[in-house]
Amino acid sequence: MKKLLFLILFLVLNQTARSQSTASEQVVTFEMNVPQLNTQKKIWVYLPIDYKKSTKSYPVIYMFDAQNLFDAETSYVGEWKVDEYLDTLTKGQSIIIGIEHGNEKRIEELTPYAHASYGGGKGKAFLNFIIDTLKPYVDNNYRTKSDVRNTSIIGSSLGGLMAFYAVVNHSDTFGQAGVFSPAFWINPEIYDLAETNEIPKSSRFYFLVGTDEGESMVPNQERMVKLLLDKGISATQIKNYIIEGGQHNEAFWSNHFPDAYQWLLNEN
Repeated sequence: MKKLLFLILFLVLNQTARSQSTASEQVVTFEMNVPQLNTQKKIWVYLPIDYKKSTKSYPVIYMFDAQNLFDAETSYVGEWKVDEYLDTLTKGQSIIIGIEHGNEKRIEELTPYAHASYGGGKGKAFLNFIIDTLKPYVDNNYRTKSDVRNTSIIGSSLGGLMAFYAVVNHSDTFGQAGVFSPAFWINPEIYDLAETNEIPKSSRFYFLVGTDEGESMVPNQERMVKLLLDKGISATQIKNYIIEGGQHNEAFWSNHFPDAYQWLLNEN
């Protein structure tokens, strides 16, 4: 009987520990209709520490997979701790807009092109939502620097693919991208797009990949970086990090978010 009670108590305490929110007080959320995908999404907004006490306007970073960015309660694989890092900043602050993924529809939403085996291909509609619906709302309701130079986009895996696609295909909206562990393999059409599209010389790309993410990941990233350099994008506009032992997970991306943030925002 004592063992059973101990087991029940352990399970209750464990569940309570896992369900405690770790999100900063600077994070607020709201629901928004997504007419482009006929659905609704939860949007996370991180506001700088001094936002309420100032009249300043801030750069904006759009990020995918919001469930994993700020709160251990909403992520079953660990969080990026984006808010914990930003809470430490006294300068170089920005507004972060996190957009939740569609759970079982994640592949469907975060691929620009349909895959023969995995489906997908609604990434264009997803980006249209960000550009035509979400960004106007954000710019109208928060003090933002809305120009392309101050609008960035960051994602990992499928989100990394989408962040790269956003800057290449919508360079009039997004000026720079954090491309973490990009899933270029699922949409190899992305290479043709990057080769044929005119990419402004001012566009900036922070690439990150680990050597333990799969045999194609490093070569795919190197291929894309070479393609950009061959197109005339300056090496000063590209960071190409290949991390020995880096794995395809939130801990890896969390560890490198501060460096990516500083390069994309404060050295722009």
